Amino acid sequence: MGSRLHVQQIKSGPPLHYRDDIRAFTKEYAESLDATDPLHHFREQFIIPSKKDLKRKALTPEKEASSDPKSVYLCGNSLGLQPHNTRKYIDYYLRTWAIKGVTGHFVPHEDELLPPFADVDSAAAKLAAPIVGALESEVAVMGTLTGNLHLLMASFYQPTKDRYKVIIEGKAFPSDHYAVESQIRLHNLDPKHAMVLIEPESPAHPILETDHILRVIDEHASSTALLLLPAIQFYTGQYFDIEKITAHAQSKGLIVGWDCAHAAGNVELRLHDWNVDFAAWCHYKYLNSGPGGIAGLFIHEKHGQVDMKNVNKEEGGFRPRLSGWWGHDKTTRFDMDNHFVPQTGAAGYQISNPSVLDTNAVVASLEIFNRASMAEIRKKSLDITGYLEHLLLNYPLDPSFEKPFTIITPSTPAERGAQLSLRLAPGLLDSVLETLEENGVIIDERKPDVIRVAPAPLYNTYTDVWEFCRVFHEACRKAVHEQN
Repeated sequence: MGSRLHVQQIKSGPPLHYRDDIRAFTKEYAESLDATDPLHHFREQFIIPSKKDLKRKALTPEKEASSDPKSVYLCGNSLGLQPHNTRKYIDYYLRTWAIKGVTGHFVPHEDELLPPFADVDSAAAKLAAPIVGALESEVAVMGTLTGNLHLLMASFYQPTKDRYKVIIEGKAFPSDHYAVESQIRLHNLDPKHAMVLIEPESPAHPILETDHILRVIDEHASSTALLLLPAIQFYTGQYFDIEKITAHAQSKGLIVGWDCAHAAGNVELRLHDWNVDFAAWCHYKYLNSGPGGIAGLFIHEKHGQVDMKNVNKEEGGFRPRLSGWWGHDKTTRFDMDNHFVPQTGAAGYQISNPSVLDTNAVVASLEIFNRASMAEIRKKSLDITGYLEHLLLNYPLDPSFEKPFTIITPSTPAERGAQLSLRLAPGLLDSVLETLEENGVIIDERKPDVIRVAPAPLYNTYTDVWEFCRVFHEACRKAVHEQN
């Protein structure tokens, strides 16, 4: 059993010093916040596209002028920026493959950034564990997000005649919905009866209150096998009360899993201490592994035990799962005897050997995160997102101009991550997006009328937030004028 985790507690809530200060609406004030930001130096670890970069028609490298203004990139909730050291990690991997070939699986080097190919998964899990609040043995860096959800449900969704339902949220990310629905069908069940969708109590207020979630759990507890929710809802940016919901559902006999795609690297998770049964996440959003990069999963240590006395007996000696050779015990993996003996913990859920190329890309970013702490990152996130909210709601415009948007993300800081979702008045989205793009501001939209804005604490600045708000408010004014 690994050592227990200690996670520093950070008080929730944005700083209050700017709320009564008219200077908060000036660029100089934003720059003063950057000057005292203890994480500001991490920005230099990332490649920030310039406005000129965004308009290039070819990928051929050009000499970049230091005077080229940087874009305002507030889209780390969709795709994180590339760390400078990603190229170094991948170059070392390519060099190892080039000079050692297959022996690179086992031969160490004096200047290696990662161990030989056969052990890169363990090195990545060690770096990922603190990000999600887990023991190292509870984390595996492997596969893809939806693929991992399928693997986890194959093990944890074991419906019976009496308990066969899966509870998810009504506006789950489509891939999660598809995965759950298909798992239900694979058990020859009808999703119309076996899939319970938690819907907001008011369409105008798309937040799922914790008490509402608990009531749905209570209503269906006797017939439900699994609860699967997102730690942070992709559309609204709502951060669910993982600890309370998990404990309540488990008290009713449910297995509880969490999709942490928008939470890993964003908020301070404590998956082990919260007794979560399983979780999965991607690394390409806040954790900057590159598009479609290798993902991760968590399995609580209570589910990862292996009883070696019974491992080859009928009862198995370990939790049933879809098995593959990379999950096999490392000491006998290459004996090729076709008797599966899993590694203890999450590593025993691995299927195939991981892409070493992908693993190098994610480790390049995880290494940066491990230089800070999720407590520090979360504190800045609360501060910078609070500043963003303040500027959005109070930016000094013509008093006669009514702001044509609302913030649908919870206003309580503890109930959100770095993302604020803004719902525009009907018909304004395309015009607003056009103005933002013209000014080198990168966010993303969810049609028909929502934009998502996410300042990533390690590379975004208070000045980024100030510049976004300046351009966004002018974009709103322009869109309303054109519409009228």
